[in-house]
Amino acid sequence: MSKIKLQNSFKEFCKKNSFENNKHQIEVINLLYKFINPRKTFFDNFFKNKDKLCFYLHGNVGVGKTMILNFFYDQLKINKLRLHFNEFMINFHDFRHDKEDDNSIRSFVKDLKKQYELIYLDEFQVTNIVDAMILGKLFEIIFSENIKIIITTNTKLSDLYKDGLQREQFLPFISIIKNYSIQKELSLKDDYRLKDFNEEQRLYFPLNESTLFMINKNFRELTRDKKKEIKKINTKGRDFIISNFYDGILRFKFSDLCDKNIGAEDYINISNISDHIFIEEIPIFNDDNSNQQLRFITLIDILYEKKIILSLSLESDLNNLGSSRKHVQTFKRTISRLIELTKKT
Repeated sequence: MSKIKLQNSFKEFCKKNSFENNKHQIEVINLLYKFINPRKTFFDNFFKNKDKLCFYLHGNVGVGKTMILNFFYDQLKINKLRLHFNEFMINFHDFRHDKEDDNSIRSFVKDLKKQYELIYLDEFQVTNIVDAMILGKLFEIIFSENIKIIITTNTKLSDLYKDGLQREQFLPFISIIKNYSIQKELSLKDDYRLKDFNEEQRLYFPLNESTLFMINKNFRELTRDKKKEIKKINTKGRDFIISNFYDGILRFKFSDLCDKNIGAEDYINISNISDHIFIEEIPIFNDDNSNQQLRFITLIDILYEKKIILSLSLESDLNNLGSSRKHVQTFKRTISRLIELTKKT
């Protein structure tokens, strides 16, 4: 597909889906075309410039990063894989656990190479030291196998894992990505998800008898003809009990999901049996419940990826839900996604 044809297809895509179309998005489309169809110049060859094997798209929440890359990904007629970054890393750690040898990283990448020319990792973020310490070696081998990577993230490259534990061991990854990447920031004036935000949300606040009555009423209406079951989900030997399961409609307290030592893989397994999730008693966030907030951020990322409908009861409205100092920027994405997932259709 030519660059002009790609641009026109994107404009039609935006028109059909009532998405905003602007010059910043077209700039990204043009760079993506260049990324997939590189033309090396004499100077590139002479100075032995590295091929660009990674497209790193960053920007604030709600500017359309995922929308653009989803469109572009669908145009590609190659062997490709699209995964949320959390799922990609879970797959990687599972593979290494099963292999248990010194060459497990290279074996994992060799396996990817047999299947895919390009891997699209959505919502790239590094929050734990285990991933931080391994990503440099993993991506070094991925690029040595000439596998292309496209990434969306809210964080510019130099700020990844900022203030993280032993961050110096993560810096080689930043250097590798910088050498192999086309980096682009997508910026818009407004979060497009906020444009139609109104009171027609499945949000119940503050926490009192009135809002409890309302969320109970909504839950009863949706589950009236459904049978209650108790579900057990097992994740790497951990049992997680779901006591309120009604044929794809689930009900939890915030503490059930975020106070316990569970993580992304547990949330993925929960989302796989869910259509609509009720989460009650979401607190105001601050430095004292920073760990719970991080689990909540991970949970909402996964539910957003799986397009799970949410109904929530909260201590405050979304604009006043607070944040720990550590997660202020990341939590903006979570708030934006909560607005979208709770919107009544």
